[in-house]
Amino acid sequence: MAEPEGTVINTDVKQKDPSEALVIAVTTRAIFNLEEEHKLYLEKGKEEYTRHQKSNQDKPLQPGTAFAFIQAAQYVNKKILESNPAEKDLFDILVLSNNSPESGVRIINSTKHYGLEISKFCFVSDEDSTQYLKSHGVKLFLSADRTDVCNALRRGVSAALVFQQEVQAPSTPLRVVFDGDAVLFSDETDQVFREQGLEGAVQYERAMEAVPMGEGPLKAFAMHLGKMRNKFSQEKSPIRTYLVTARSGRDMGIRAIKTLREWGLAIDEAFFMDGAPKGPILAQIQPHIFFDDGLHNIQGARNVGVPSAWVPSCC
Repeated sequence: MAEPEGTVINTDVKQKDPSEALVIAVTTRAIFNLEEEHKLYLEKGKEEYTRHQKSNQDKPLQPGTAFAFIQAAQYVNKKILESNPAEKDLFDILVLSNNSPESGVRIINSTKHYGLEISKFCFVSDEDSTQYLKSHGVKLFLSADRTDVCNALRRGVSAALVFQQEVQAPSTPLRVVFDGDAVLFSDETDQVFREQGLEGAVQYERAMEAVPMGEGPLKAFAMHLGKMRNKFSQEKSPIRTYLVTARSGRDMGIRAIKTLREWGLAIDEAFFMDGAPKGPILAQIQPHIFFDDGLHNIQGARNVGVPSAWVPSCC
C-alpha cells in the first residue's frame, strides 16, 4: 500500500527497516496533551482548530500519557546501538494524525523541541488512519480514540486506548506492565469466570493446566519486546517487563507461567494479585505504561499516576 499523501519523513532521523524494527504508531493525542485543542475542534470546527494550531506552531505542546514511554523506547535504542552499532532490531516510532499537514507543523515542532526521534509523521485528513498500520509493519498502536483502537484490533494490530493524564516521567530502564487474561493471553478463562464464577474458573484452569493459553491482543508486541530484552543480561537490560494479573498464584498461576514458558517469553517479575487492587504494586513499579482490559484497574493505576492503556475486549 502506498504512503498516505500527508506522510512527512523525518530526514533528521535515520530511517529503520520496518521488517526488523519494533514499529510503534502513536496518535498526536496519545503523545501530547491536546485536550484543549481537541475541545476546540469539537466545539468550533476544523477551520478554527487549524487556525489555532498555525498561530501556535512554535509553542511546544505539553507531554501526554505516552510521552514518557516513547522517550524510554528511545533510551533503549541508544543502549542497543552502544552494544551493537549495526543492530536493526530497534524501536521505530511513527506519529499518526487525522489533522492536515498544515495544522501538523506544531506537532513536528513539538517533537523536535523535546528531541523525540520520530521517523515519520502521517497526516491523514478525514480518513481511517489505521488502514496504514499493517503496511508500515506496526506492532503496537496507541490512540486516545476508541474507534481507532477497535479498528486497529480488528486489523490484527496490537492496540490500546490511552487516557490523558499528567504523568511524572519515570527514570530508565523502560518498564512495561501487562495484565494477563484478555491482554497477553486470550480471554477464555474470563469467559468461564463470567459463566461459572470463580470456582468454575479455578476448576477449568486445573483441568487445562498443561495446555498453553491462547494468544491475547498484545502477545505479538510483548514477544518482540522480549526478543529485544534478551539481547542483554537481566542485570544490564534497558527493558524490564512485568505481569500483574488478578489471578491467584496458588490456584491459577501455574498455567500462566507455563504458557509464558511455552511461548519463550521471559518476564522479569510476575505478581498474582488474587483480585486485590493493582494500584499499590503499580505505584512501586512506576512503569512507563500499563496495559489492562479492566477499566477499574486502569482507573486504579491512574489514581497513582501510572500511564495507562486500556485494551478493550469488545469493540
